[in-house]
Amino acid sequence: MVLEALKSTAAVAASLALCACGFRLVGTEPLPPSMAHPYLSLKDPYTDFSREFEHRLKSAGARLQPAREGATATIDVTKDLVAQRTLSVSAANIPTEYELTYTVTFSVHKADKEVLPSQTISLSKDYSYNEDIELAKEHEADILRRQMARDLVGIVMHRLTSLK
Repeated sequence: MVLEALKSTAAVAASLALCACGFRLVGTEPLPPSMAHPYLSLKDPYTDFSREFEHRLKSAGARLQPAREGATATIDVTKDLVAQRTLSVSAANIPTEYELTYTVTFSVHKADKEVLPSQTISLSKDYSYNEDIELAKEHEADILRRQMARDLVGIVMHRLTSLK
């Protein structure tokens, strides 16, 4: 009984100490008021980046607007592209290693004024390929692509939180 009360007290004290020092979970930075009601202009709303970006904006408290009129800001995503290239091949001319590159270009406008100029962010990851386990390697590529999209969204969200 005393041990459980001691554990509870320690847990509360630890959480208060973390809050007092300004600790915040990654990705929980508050959006500025100018991003409260943004219009999100996406090149393709069905990509991994687009879906994750929309989700993270909503999670951060933004209320996405259906049109530019009435929006506090416009976020234009003009490029959302995944490219794959062969890094190495075997003696039989079969690819053994690939590189995935995920590139996003975006800008932010507020009342006909460019608040954040067009910026391009790219992430690359490589993975090995084995034709004997082709299905598993395709799954690995999908996982890498989704993880890169999440990482790119994190970078974009961090830049949005720095706006005034």
